[in-house]
Amino acid sequence: MTLRKRFTLFTIFWLIFILILFNIFVYFYVIKITTESEERVIGNKVNLMLENPLIQNGKGIYDPDLLSEYYNVNEMIRIVLPDNRVVNITGSDPVLLNLPVQFQNNHDTGMISKGNERILYMRVPIFDGSNLVAMLEVNRVLNELDDYLQILVAALTVTSAGAILFAIFGTYWFTSRLTAPMQQMVNTMREIDRSGKLRKIEPSSSEESAELQQLVRAFNQMIERLDRTFARQKQFVADASHELKTPLTVISSYAGMLKRWGRDDENVRNEAIEAIDRETTRLQSLTKSMLMLAEAEQEDWLRQELFDVVHVVNELAGMLQTTFQRTIRVKAMSKQVRLYGDKDKIRQLLVILLDNAIKYSKEPIEVSVSLMKNIVKIEVKDKGIGIPENEIPHMFERFYRVDGARSRATGGVGLGLSIAKRIVDLHEGKIDVFSLPDLGTTISIQFKQRK
Repeated sequence: MTLRKRFTLFTIFWLIFILILFNIFVYFYVIKITTESEERVIGNKVNLMLENPLIQNGKGIYDPDLLSEYYNVNEMIRIVLPDNRVVNITGSDPVLLNLPVQFQNNHDTGMISKGNERILYMRVPIFDGSNLVAMLEVNRVLNELDDYLQILVAALTVTSAGAILFAIFGTYWFTSRLTAPMQQMVNTMREIDRSGKLRKIEPSSSEESAELQQLVRAFNQMIERLDRTFARQKQFVADASHELKTPLTVISSYAGMLKRWGRDDENVRNEAIEAIDRETTRLQSLTKSMLMLAEAEQEDWLRQELFDVVHVVNELAGMLQTTFQRTIRVKAMSKQVRLYGDKDKIRQLLVILLDNAIKYSKEPIEVSVSLMKNIVKIEVKDKGIGIPENEIPHMFERFYRVDGARSRATGGVGLGLSIAKRIVDLHEGKIDVFSLPDLGTTISIQFKQRK
C-alpha cells in the first residue's frame, strides 16, 4: 500500500472515530439538558398546583375543573388516592391514559418508555395538615423533544458525512502534493538506474514544506557526492591504468629482449634482469599503495585508542635514522602528548612524510610535537628542494607528482600523500603545506585532542 493511501485511510478512520465520539457526546448532552429543562417545567407546574388552596387542604381534589387550567396537550395529570383509586384526571393522549396507577407517598421523578415514546413523570404527595390524603401525578410525553432529537441526528449525520467526504478529497489532494517530491525522487532513481547517469531533482515549488525541501537538498547532495566519487573512481582507474602500463611495458620489452638476444649476450641479460627487477619492485609498491588507498576509503578503517604521540615520533625517528643514516631531530614541548586515534595509521602518516623529506633533502630533518588549547600539532620540516607554489594545491591528488622524472628516480608512485591526506581526514584533522623552491618544505598537521 502506498504512503498516500495509508495516510488517507489513517486520516479518514481517525476523523470518523473523532466524529462518532463527538456526535455521541452532542446527542447525550442535548438529551440531558433538554430533559432537565422538561423536568424544571413540570416541577414549576407542580409547585403552582400545590399552591392552589383547593389542593392544599385536600378537600378540592374532587373538583373536575381543578386540573383543566394546568392541562397541556402532551400531558396527563391525575390525583390518586392511597387505595390506587383515581379521583381526578385530565388528558387526551391514549398512551398516557393507559399508564398503570401506582400510589406513592414520597416525591418521585423519573423517565419511563412506553412503546416508542419516552414519558417523563413527577409524583408528589398531597397532605391535609399532617395527613396524607392523595398523590398528584404529572406525566408528559416527550414526542416533540424526540422529534427535535431526530432532526439533530439527521443534521449530525449529514454534516459528518460531508466532513468525511471533504476530508477524503482534501487529504488525497494534500498527500498528493506531500508525496510529489518523493515520487519525483523515485522516478529520478529509476531513470538513473535505467540510463546509468546521475541526475538531480529540481525543486518544484517554494511552497513545499521545510522537511521536503531538506529531503530534496539531501538527495541532491547525495547525487553530487556520488558524482564526485564516480569521477574520482574513473580518474583513479585511468591513472592506475597509466601507471601500471609503464612498468608492464618495460617488463614485457626486456622479457622479449631476453628471449631474442639475452641467452647469448651476458650484458643484455644482466641489463634486462636489473630492469625487470626494478620495475617489478615498483609495480609491487604501486599495487600495495593502491590497495592501501582503496582500504582507506572505508569508514571503519581506523582502530582508535589513546596513545602517546611523542613516543611514536621518537621511536620512528630512531628507526629511520638507523635505516637511512639521516639525522632526524625531534622537538616536543613535553615528554608526553596524548592523542585519541589510530596509532598505526598515525605512524604510517609520519612514515610517508618523513620518507618524502628524506628523499628530497640532504640536510637534517626536524619533527616538532606540541599541544596548545587541546590541539595536537605535528610539524615535519626539511631543507630540501622545496615545492613550487602553484603545485602545492595538487600535492594530495592521486598519482600526482611535482616532478615526474625526479619522482621516478626516487621510486615514488604518487599515492603516498593521498593516503596521508585520507588518514588526516578520517581523524578530522587538518594538514597544511608551506614550501619554497630550494629552501625546504614544512608540513603541519593538527588534530583535536579528544577523550
